Amino acid sequence: MRVDVLALQRFYASPLGEAARRMACRRLDALWPHADGLDVLGMGYSTPYLEPYRANARRVVAMMPAEQGGERWPAEGASQIALSDETRLPFMDAIFDRVLMVHCLEEAGDLRRLLREAWRVMAPEGRLVVITANRWSFWAQSDTTPFGHGRPFSRLQLSSLLADAMFEPVASARALYAPPWTWGPSVRAAEAFERVGETVWPALGGLVLMEAVKRLYAETAKSGQRVLLAKAAERPRNSPRPEAPGPSRVLARGACGNPLGDDIAAVQHALRDTRR
Repeated sequence: MRVDVLALQRFYASPLGEAARRMACRRLDALWPHADGLDVLGMGYSTPYLEPYRANARRVVAMMPAEQGGERWPAEGASQIALSDETRLPFMDAIFDRVLMVHCLEEAGDLRRLLREAWRVMAPEGRLVVITANRWSFWAQSDTTPFGHGRPFSRLQLSSLLADAMFEPVASARALYAPPWTWGPSVRAAEAFERVGETVWPALGGLVLMEAVKRLYAETAKSGQRVLLAKAAERPRNSPRPEAPGPSRVLARGACGNPLGDDIAAVQHALRDTRR
């Protein structure tokens, strides 16, 4: 069962949630410094991370799974939330330049269909960033935060998953080295953990961020039927084997007016004349 929207709101309203958001946004900003004039889609519970893009993006929409529940966002103005089945998005093909997934893959029922649907609504060469819990981190082992629910991913697992869905992973990073203490470290303390963690234990960041590009590959159709090839007839034991063409015949056929082939044939002819 998914973490509901009320639990997610409480987490991001806490000092621990604010520290997690800032550390993740620090890495996200390095991948996407801006989205000026672009159409941006958030999937899962992405509103805490979408806010910086609203000022200059052409359009920002947050899709929330119906099972999770939705919220009003932004607080003022027209709502930009879509409550939907994550495997049947209510959008036309190829309209979003950027897609951000947060609290999305970990508890999804059908990962392949979800990613293929995201692929469908993305423009050619559109970019996707996925933020998930790191399988090897303390955050993935603790159920006191939303990142401890569902399936965490290693960087290799996430890369393989995206590649299978016709995305090309192009960059990755880890973030959130502060421990998931229930009392919640301050943002300043989290920044200190971040600097030390990136140097001392880089593989243990609480979150994995991976950027991938939509590629237009042609998939090979797979049939559920087996294809049987007829067995070749056996040659009689005493029948002569077909004779392979000699070197001169091969060159004669392959030369096709090639000066080098003509020269070799002429040399062979001259050698035969000297033997007579």
